[in-house]
Amino acid sequence: MTVKRLQMSDTLYDYMLAHSVREPDVLARLRREVIEREEASWQISPEQGQFMALLARIAGVTRFLEVGTFIGYGSLWIALALPDKGKIVTCELAPQFPEIGATYWREAGVDDKIDLRLGDARETMDAMISAGDTGSFDMAFIDADKPGYPTYYEQCLQLVRPGGTILIDNIFWEGAVIDPDNNRGSTRAIRQMNDILAKDERIHLSILPLGDGLAIAQKI
Repeated sequence: MTVKRLQMSDTLYDYMLAHSVREPDVLARLRREVIEREEASWQISPEQGQFMALLARIAGVTRFLEVGTFIGYGSLWIALALPDKGKIVTCELAPQFPEIGATYWREAGVDDKIDLRLGDARETMDAMISAGDTGSFDMAFIDADKPGYPTYYEQCLQLVRPGGTILIDNIFWEGAVIDPDNNRGSTRAIRQMNDILAKDERIHLSILPLGDGLAIAQKI
């Protein structure tokens, strides 16, 4: 008999980390930079970073688009996975956060692979579309302000090539998506994003219970 789900206890989670996650020291130290900060919950987990890096390797990604850099932990996972001539374009509104990661990018020797673009991601991606970058990315990852998700998704669909993949974080929103009493703006935006994905015939879709829920959409 196949179980629908397995409850992940803290002990089982630690077991999974011990037997699968291979987080380089430079990544571990960068992750620890935000553990005590109020924004710590914005950070993706090491197993999610490693999973996305593995997907990038499997898919042979050379151009990766990231919407929401934060401290650049995810950016570093991806940059380490890209080939020597690979490039990650990462969009961030608040410059103080990627400044933290930039030191680690240089230490890891991958800063030349990371193209940080500061400013509103909508404007950044519109500029890329206007510049002819449509269909030029192999993979994208959306993890920024939740009300912006539907717009970011549509822009990524233009920028990612057919057969490419869009990863979308926080799809479960810590369970708030199924709470009928939670109608905050970010929660409504995630629900809208999930409804769009469920009905979108332009993609192949799977949602994984990884981290706070990760949607994987392959552009047809």
